[in-house]
Amino acid sequence: MSVDPMIYETQFFGFTPQTCILRIYLACQDYLCEVMLVVEKVMMKKLECFPNCDISPFQIRESTEKCLFFMKERFHVLFCKMEQMLLKLVLNVPQNVLLPKDKVHEQYPCSKEEFESLQKETEQLQERCKAEAYAKEALLAELEEQKQVQAELEKILQWFDGLDNVCREHGNSDLKESFAFMVQNARKLQDVKNEIDLKSKKLKLDKTPSCDIMLRSRLEKHVTKK
Repeated sequence: MSVDPMIYETQFFGFTPQTCILRIYLACQDYLCEVMLVVEKVMMKKLECFPNCDISPFQIRESTEKCLFFMKERFHVLFCKMEQMLLKLVLNVPQNVLLPKDKVHEQYPCSKEEFESLQKETEQLQERCKAEAYAKEALLAELEEQKQVQAELEKILQWFDGLDNVCREHGNSDLKESFAFMVQNARKLQDVKNEIDLKSKKLKLDKTPSCDIMLRSRLEKHVTKK
């Protein structure tokens, strides 16, 4: 078998010429074996018509095997010649024949430097496309986040509208004034709380000495009694 890869022929035909020839070779070998089996069966039947014949079935089988071996050898020699003819005259693409994809190169030829520059430009465009795709994904994510923020803001506005309605029902027409009033009350409550905390601390400090004196007096009385 030929060792030439014949890449262009493979692209042109859609299969490797060596594979095609190998399949033809194997098909012919199988056909020879089938023919010899048929010949052997016919000879066996003919032998049954001559019961007094000196030829045995084993001899017939041995003869057919020798014949098959001889035919395979001759066929192999002939097929090698046929293979060369097929590869040169049938499965060979001439130099003046181009694939449809390669006709573009014939119409628009370019040098190696031009091809390399085009390849670099293509890579740069691919990188730009990737960057734009990433930027688009980031913008879509930001847009989705803005939609969520807008939904939360709408909820807050609805809450303020409800609070404004409540204030109006209780006589406060201005929501800003209501908030200012609430802040003042909260500050007053905080001041009152701080005063209470200071007074409670002072009371604790005032009570501790008296307690110590009472404990000492009780201890002295207990000692004198003893």
